[in-house]
Amino acid sequence: MLPTPGFHHLRLNSADPDAAIAFYTRQFPSTSAGTWAGLPALRSPNNVMIVFNKVDKTPAMSPASAIWHFGWHVPDVRGRIETFKARPEVKLLPLYTTGEGGYVLINSDTWPAAKGGAPGLTRAQIAEAKANNIQPAGGGGFAYMEGPEGALVEYVGDHPAERFDHVHLWQEDPLAALDWYQTHLNAPTRPGYVPPSADSPERKIKRGVERSWPSLTRDGMFRDPRAGVLFGDVVLTWYGNQWDTPLVPSRGQLQDHLAFSVADLDAWVGKLRGEGITFLERPYKIGDTRAVMIEGPSREALELVEVK
Repeated sequence: MLPTPGFHHLRLNSADPDAAIAFYTRQFPSTSAGTWAGLPALRSPNNVMIVFNKVDKTPAMSPASAIWHFGWHVPDVRGRIETFKARPEVKLLPLYTTGEGGYVLINSDTWPAAKGGAPGLTRAQIAEAKANNIQPAGGGGFAYMEGPEGALVEYVGDHPAERFDHVHLWQEDPLAALDWYQTHLNAPTRPGYVPPSADSPERKIKRGVERSWPSLTRDGMFRDPRAGVLFGDVVLTWYGNQWDTPLVPSRGQLQDHLAFSVADLDAWVGKLRGEGITFLERPYKIGDTRAVMIEGPSREALELVEVK
């Protein structure tokens, strides 16, 4: 079996990469400006990057593709919120606590989710929490801001050090997507996640019927089923498609594709061809190396970059 690829970079399309990089280096001071393959890049201390492709106008974010948002670990999330409140360039995003309104800026300021479950409560669970006078846990948690050109950016604490940590996705069939990433990219499941057994009824569910909160949308979000995998120290986690229309290809959108590092590109090309994977681009030169572009299970573009 070929070794699991590492997480190499997230590619963003941007009308002004320099301004975007300046924004991120200010909000996340562990990051630094650089280049990769002749393209502007934002470097994280865990040796992963956001790489920017300059385009003529602000790229689209809708209709939705599979790539939802990205985020960082931070050491003091509440301290970071207070810092961001004082910065006019930062727009903090509300996490709605019920379908009737009300919001918090960090999930740990509302009713805690069940231990080991999805990070939200359904209407019935919220009513139960209220009846039992369950109080918010406080402390660390997750929060969101709007980044340059409308990017959705999550920051999560409290962690030992700041670093790029995750990409969240949507999938048409979350558990089938898990099988796809495990089978074709040899990815292990993300830490703490135990997938349902092959004969579990959950395997047949593409999207549950219960919405939950807190949520970036007032009407809540569908969180079950969910799944995720790990590439290096970057987690990919996903939920079901939230809409009744299919997800569109990610190429050309704000979040264009995900890139993974491999040591032997030819071996990977042979494996993926033998497995019938869709190739969006055959092997090509990029900078001083080579890469190939394939399509993931919900039309997300995935680049494999050869790193010797």
